[in-house]
Amino acid sequence: MRSNKGVMVFIEQNNKQIANVSLELVCEAKRLADQLKVDAEAVVLGYNIHRELAILGKYGCRKVFYTDDKRLSHFTSVPYAKTIVTTIRKYQPQIVLFGATTVGRDVAPRVASALKCGLTADCTQLQIGDHKIKDKTYHNILLQIRPAFGGNIIATIVSPESTPSMATVREGVMKMVEIDPTGTTNIISESCDLADEDFVTEVINVVREGKAVDLKSAKVIVSAGMGAADSEGLELVKALANAFGGVVGSSRPVVDGGLLDHCHQVGQTGVTVRPNLYIACGISGQIQHRAGMEGSKRIIAINSDPDAPIFSIAHYGIVGDVHDVIPKMIKAYKAKT
Repeated sequence: MRSNKGVMVFIEQNNKQIANVSLELVCEAKRLADQLKVDAEAVVLGYNIHRELAILGKYGCRKVFYTDDKRLSHFTSVPYAKTIVTTIRKYQPQIVLFGATTVGRDVAPRVASALKCGLTADCTQLQIGDHKIKDKTYHNILLQIRPAFGGNIIATIVSPESTPSMATVREGVMKMVEIDPTGTTNIISESCDLADEDFVTEVINVVREGKAVDLKSAKVIVSAGMGAADSEGLELVKALANAFGGVVGSSRPVVDGGLLDHCHQVGQTGVTVRPNLYIACGISGQIQHRAGMEGSKRIIAINSDPDAPIFSIAHYGIVGDVHDVIPKMIKAYKAKT
């Protein structure tokens, strides 16, 4: 028998386009909900997006609590937070998940503060399990896992007496499942009880700027580390990416050094990626970087240090200077194509 205290996801949408991180979280919510024998649910705010919500059912979301109001067409902090709080109080989910995006990091703390419950930020893994404190054991609670102390340790955080358990989850860390073409969802319309005074700001115009590089959807990523951070090394990394039909990524020191823009950064403070092929060029492989790319299907590491941590997760390792290795790789690849 399934409980009515489900696992709820806040769905982000822009211009009637549901964010990928929200779909990832629906897949994760379905996995957690199945363990708890409850339903995966969603809370959505927007205007005239009924049709777009059908996709949520194909990923396993059984209920969508939808507040439709023209004033909610674009995200604004206070109205969104108040509406989400109202929905949570009405349906009392046991877990609520937000994307660790600009929007999620804005609204989630406001919701947690209003509900006086705990919130764990930037989770990279979620589990259902038991936790014992002194002589008391809490069963089937949310174990919220995230890097801590600059990524040097992985911490498991619990809030067993907080209702609901809330977390923001990094983009790209939760695996998408295959859609079920027959999956449906029950869209439950919620009234908007916001007063005009709740809208303390007004969106006059929305300007969206496209990303210079889309790491999340790339099938091949060639990333530069400090071992390839000179002008010649970066040009070789770009050439290798072009040869493989991929895009250029980087480690944090390369971005901090001003050599590449932040949109290229892979890792704990960058983007989490799962390409078919990831080539790490001159990257030592500290835990902060590995957290963002270790889910890649194939990893090739090039590093002059045979003891570099990156080799511990690489499927293929090449010990050598990137300035010598990359030209040979490009030549060998072109000879085979």
